[in-house]
Amino acid sequence: MIELSPQGLELTQIIPGMMRLDTWGMRGQALLDWIKQVMGMGLTSFDHADIYGGYGNEALFGDALRIEPSLRHQMQLVTKGGIQLMHPNRPDIVVNHYNTTAEHLIRSAEQSLLNLHTDYLDLYLVHRPDMLMHPSEIAEAFYQLRNSGKVRHFGVSNFTPSQFTLLEAYLDFPLVTNQVEFSVLHLDPLYDGTFDQALLSPYAPMIWSPLAGGRLFGATDDPQAQRVVAVLEEVAREVEARDIDSVALAWILQHPSNPTIITGSGKIERLQSALNATELTLSRQQWFRILVASLGHNVP
Repeated sequence: MIELSPQGLELTQIIPGMMRLDTWGMRGQALLDWIKQVMGMGLTSFDHADIYGGYGNEALFGDALRIEPSLRHQMQLVTKGGIQLMHPNRPDIVVNHYNTTAEHLIRSAEQSLLNLHTDYLDLYLVHRPDMLMHPSEIAEAFYQLRNSGKVRHFGVSNFTPSQFTLLEAYLDFPLVTNQVEFSVLHLDPLYDGTFDQALLSPYAPMIWSPLAGGRLFGATDDPQAQRVVAVLEEVAREVEARDIDSVALAWILQHPSNPTIITGSGKIERLQSALNATELTLSRQQWFRILVASLGHNVP
């Protein structure tokens, strides 16, 4: 388990992400069996968002959990709100947009509680910064949800360091994480201050798209991916890793901010590969060889 912040919330370092749950072909008892198998591997934290699966994936997970409610207190549930997407299930939404008003965030969290068949969320995140957001609105929602016992910890997703700092200034408790994109092909958090802030606060960032959305696999027309894959294969042989997935994830985990990784697959073998990454240690030169391959040039 990884302590996200000194405030006490702990999540597993590898977190199964539920964004594509509706495409995995599991419902009811079959999904419950999968959840129990994953938890048996030590992966007890699950990442959701209200919009995943056309606003339906939380309910799929909750329907499975309802079969065996005692599992709820052995797991950590994370979800996000603040995005409103056009979908047949939401005919009133005519344009994709963000909504970080207190009313919407509270309503979204309460709907997530119903969907997931639980009376509390371990962690609730604002899914994306809203160009029209005022931090006082978000703070009001967070205070109401915390004081009612519906949410235990709060954070954000895809926030810039300045947006993170701005929101924290309106709270009398710290945000425990920022969920951001990072991979061997997407390096922004190394350079835009995100990881610097994580170390300063401190909090452990949550990483989404850690395998670059599949760009590492079969990217014959992607020079950056080709360079990185070649080095990942070399390093995999050197550290006796089973696959380049494990090396790419170990590269992320080596950052001193102690990140957690959100996976995107329901395949047990892919989750095991992610777990294998937690056992790998790269030398500093191996880590920088991968960085240099991604950059396409030597560091200054």
